[in-house]
Amino acid sequence: MPQNGASQHTVGIIGLGLVGNAIAARLQKAGYRCVGHDVDMTAQQRFATQFGSAVASSASLAAQVDTVILAVFNTDQVLHVVEGTGGLLSGKSGRARHLKTIIDCSTGDPVRLRALALRLHEQSVDLIEAPLSGSSAQIAAGEATLLLGGSPESIAKAAELLKAISAKQIQVGAVGMGARAKLATNLVLGLNRAVLAEGMVFARALGIEPAKFLELVLATPARSDAALAKGQKMVQEDFAPQSRIRQHLKDVELMLALAKQQNQGLPLSETHARLMQTAVQAGDGDLDNAAILRTIKDWPSSGLAHLLDIERTRNQG
Repeated sequence: MPQNGASQHTVGIIGLGLVGNAIAARLQKAGYRCVGHDVDMTAQQRFATQFGSAVASSASLAAQVDTVILAVFNTDQVLHVVEGTGGLLSGKSGRARHLKTIIDCSTGDPVRLRALALRLHEQSVDLIEAPLSGSSAQIAAGEATLLLGGSPESIAKAAELLKAISAKQIQVGAVGMGARAKLATNLVLGLNRAVLAEGMVFARALGIEPAKFLELVLATPARSDAALAKGQKMVQEDFAPQSRIRQHLKDVELMLALAKQQNQGLPLSETHARLMQTAVQAGDGDLDNAAILRTIKDWPSSGLAHLLDIERTRNQG
């Protein structure tokens, strides 16, 4: 059943890929009307067919709604759709005077998002970080977790809408903390997936079939949510995307950059980044993250070990 008042509320969504469509499905189920925008006209037309309405620009969207959800690729795109030519704020002095709240569901740069929040505050617009921990299928099912960054007041004002996206929420602090929380948890999630794939490849080399290996993992302390979410996809080699390798590579590269600023090494994530860079170069970037299995399967036995031997020899010298 629609939530109280939801059927009268129109929400804008920019970025109509896997996450944007999953969010729209959640909101439509709760009684909200969704209007979308995307630079990809095919995605925009598909959204209009499924959810009823799409517009040609961010500025047009800001003229119709007081709340816009962003489900774009990275912080560069966030800044472009908010402050760029034809962006949400391009008509703020006129048509978009009633734009009040921007909810960013991307995984971005915490420093730049904090600066954006301060600029938006001067325009009387609230920025709420709401990255979702979970695949698009989990988002659509209401099983993903919202990691909320923003002022308690702005989050409280958007509480009904946020609950429609997911009732599973953790408030982590001011704007910027949502991205930090998502990156830190995504580090663990991504490595879990990669370790599952490597274990499956190793088990098969030892004569254990993938389905039997997954059964073993799920019945032992090796069990994880990553095994539950991606195990069958790896067993069946079904790599239709619920999340994409190139998207997670973007996140890991941001993790490494932020860790470098803190003089903190992330050796496992450095290796993970190499694996995903190889997958993207092989044309697998738009496949599901479970497809890291293919990259590991083809990884030369001397690959990383050889690099480590070189480094060890250099250090001894």
